[in-house]
Amino acid sequence: MAEITLNSPAAKAAVPGDLGWHLATVLRGYQTRFETAVAGIPAGIRGFQVLSAVVHRDPPNQQALAAHLVIDRTVLTYLLDALVEAGVVERVPDPADRRARKIVATEAGRRTLTEYEARVASAEADLLSGLEGYQAETLGGLIGHWANAVHRAQPGANPCEAMDNL
Repeated sequence: MAEITLNSPAAKAAVPGDLGWHLATVLRGYQTRFETAVAGIPAGIRGFQVLSAVVHRDPPNQQALAAHLVIDRTVLTYLLDALVEAGVVERVPDPADRRARKIVATEAGRRTLTEYEARVASAEADLLSGLEGYQAETLGGLIGHWANAVHRAQPGANPCEAMDNL
């Protein structure tokens, strides 16, 4: 696959507005694969995101989890109800504040997350299959860096809205 640089014909052909179309196209491809990969997990994509954040980010309480995911507390309550009912997370009193609740994954939840992470990784690999390995790795690093910069500039922006409005 030919490398695209700032002076390559592919880069010169871009016009203002193309970036948005390209991002939307990639996002739609990702969303389709992601939805398929997490089909069956309680509460779908958002359930996966909650379970992943609980396991990998270990937020100190439910409020911190909502803030991390930029999910309204009311919506998070419904998501957590579904995950608790499925036996993948549980609410436990926060040792620092007995009025607050910490969300922890159960052993079944950790196994569930491992299974679904493998599915998501496969879906992501499928989406990136049009790129050479080094290109996919570079793209992942650049997008991560870019996303963090955008998040710092707009910390309250809800990434789920972009998916919902796609």
